[in-house]
Formats: sequence, structure tokens, C-alpha cells
Amino acid sequence: MTTRSVAVLGSTGSIGTQALEVVVGHPGRFRVVALSAGSNLALVARQVVEHEVPLVAVASATPAEVREAVAAAAASLGRRDPRPEVVTGEGAATVAAGCGADVVLNGVTGSIGLRPTLAALAAGSVLALANKESLIVGGPLVKGAAAPGQIVPVDSEHSAIAQALRGGRADEVRRLVVTASGGPFRGRSRAELAGVTPEQALAHPNFAMGRVITTNSATLVNKGLEVIEAHLLFDVPFDRIDVVVHPQQQIHSMVEFHDGSTIAQLGPPRMLVPIALGLSWPERLEDVDVPCDWSSPQSWEFHPLDDDAFPAVRLARHVGEAGGTYPAVYNAANEVGVDAFHDGAISFTDIVDTVERVVADHDGNSHDASSVDGVLAADRWARLRAAELLGLVAAQPSSSQGA
Repeated sequence: MTTRSVAVLGSTGSIGTQALEVVVGHPGRFRVVALSAGSNLALVARQVVEHEVPLVAVASATPAEVREAVAAAAASLGRRDPRPEVVTGEGAATVAAGCGADVVLNGVTGSIGLRPTLAALAAGSVLALANKESLIVGGPLVKGAAAPGQIVPVDSEHSAIAQALRGGRADEVRRLVVTASGGPFRGRSRAELAGVTPEQALAHPNFAMGRVITTNSATLVNKGLEVIEAHLLFDVPFDRIDVVVHPQQQIHSMVEFHDGSTIAQLGPPRMLVPIALGLSWPERLEDVDVPCDWSSPQSWEFHPLDDDAFPAVRLARHVGEAGGTYPAVYNAANEVGVDAFHDGAISFTDIVDTVERVVADHDGNSHDASSVDGVLAADRWARLRAAELLGLVAAQPSSSQGA
């Protein structure tokens, strides 16, 4: 494999730091040409120095602060200051995404990843997509901007499906089976969920992730988003995408074919292999992670999803089938609910209940799903409506659908 140039968006987060571990572990395979970060200036500066990155984008800093941090990191590491080009401000990640790298790994969290996703596609880069929200809120807009094969999924479930689909033709697929750990509250009833704390919600049994994604895994909103993402990525109807609870997370997802066979992709419950494949697709890198140990006894469980206790997936199917800006509204209202839960303003079960109320209030014809401005307007409306329903702001006339 020739050396590929790589831009990493969200380089200081879990996905970004692991991606740079993959780069370090495979010398000569990749060259990091751009990094973007939100506010962790010390870490991104160190990454810039270690990888001699020519372009760095930071949302919450001034150019002078970034240059000073890079110079300080170089001095502490005893390395040369690479004196990178510096971009700051709200659109910094979008500039990095459009730099023309062979591969752009979008590892940011939330709908703010939409413009960077579109910038990477417009520049002709392969988009290694960990920012599922940009595809979900962008929907047809993102798909219309992507050439065939230009998007490579990095979510472990969708990477698993992409790998399994190599085993047959698209017209041979009967259904996709997306696995879920069940989160920290698997087996609890809805009544038992009402009193759980933010600390408990962040205690994921298998993964260490950011606050929003970890909470989404506890509510299973994350799995709902993944069902929508699977539909958009693989063009499989919602009624042929199933979710099954698999606590051990050794099987990352499965594809069932029309002859009755099922191909499952499995491996340790970590993200290194999906990230590496995002960078190297369709080739595989050597020694990315430790494979399963088949010499030791182990048991794997599978359980049906409890839609009563965890209604987020059922609701996601509804908004996915509705299409348009409904998925954007689902995602935005959830982000408001997650913040309110962690601020102590609402209970755990109020998160998805609020999303359902915002979705019910949404007029799907009020915003243009085929434009970035229309999608982001729906996103803003949903955030304001969720805040109103939760009593976080007073109801305002400007929160109407036409705003």
C-alpha cells in the first residue's frame, strides 16, 4: 500500500487519539497532513509536533494561542517546531476536512460534523466516517455528495457489516443484524431506569467514550442512530434491519443472506480495527489488535431488545422512515436532553421522552432537507423546542417551525 495522506478531525478525542496510534504503529503507511480539535490545545499541539503536521485547526483558540502551544510542545519534546498553518474558529474543522487529504477521518461528535463531512466529500477525499450524526442529519444531502465507495464507515457495527457484505452480493442480503451491548442498564425495567444517575449512565461495561456517546449507549439512542445510519449506508429497508442485544460485544454485527447463512464479524470490543480499516480500506493492516483467544472457554449471549424500557430504537425507525429533517430533529433534541440530564435538570427516562415529544411537534415540510441551511435550521428548531419543553427557556414565538 502506498503512503496515504490523512486528516484527523477530532484528533484529541477517543477516535482521533486511537487513529494516531494506528498511524504510529504502521510507519510509512500514513502521513498526517491536518488535525482539528475543539479545545484541548495542549494535546493537539503535542500531536502536531509528534507528527510534524502542516495544518492544524482549533475551534476554541486564537491563532496566537495555537502557535504558542505548538512552540511549547516542541520545546518540551525536544523537537523542531513544525510551524504549521493555523486555522481557528467555528469553521476550522471544515477547512481541515477540505484540505485534499487521501483520507479524512471525521471523529467529531454531533451535528457540527455535517459541514466537515461535506467538505471532505467535495474535496474528493475518502471519508472515514465515525461522526454518524453528519450522515443521519444530512441524509440524502450527504449521500448525494458522495461518489460510490467514498464513505467508509468507522462505527464498529457498520464496519462489521461492510466487512461481512464482502461475502455476497447486495441482492443476496436478507437482513442486517446490528448488535448492542445493552449498556449499563440492560435488563432493567422502565420504572427502574427513572432514578439512575449520570455517573451510572457513564459506566459503560465495555467502552470508554465521551459523555454524549456513552449516555446515548445507555439510552440506546446510539443504537437508534446506528439503525438509521445502516439504512443510509447500505440501502437496506428499515424492516430488514434488526437489533439484538449481545452483552459481550465480541460480534460487532451480522449480515443474513437469503440462503439462510449468516456472516458475523467479530473481534475484541475495541475500536482499533474499525479505525484502521477506515484509514486503509479496502486493505487490512497487520497486527492492529489482539484476536479472540479460542483456547479459553467463553460464552456469548444474545437477547431481544426491550422496546418498552428502551424506546429509542423504535422511535429512530419512525423518524428514519419519515425521512427529511426528522432524523436531524431526533438527534438535536437528544443532545439537549443529554445535557439537561447531566446538569441534573431531568431524569434519565426524560431524555427519550423529550425527543419523542419534539419529533411529534415537528412539521417535516417546514425545512428543506436538501440544503445544509435547511437541515441546520431544523436542528436549531429542535434544540429550542426541547429546551422549551424541559422548561430550560421560556416558550418563544421565534421557535415556530418556520423560523
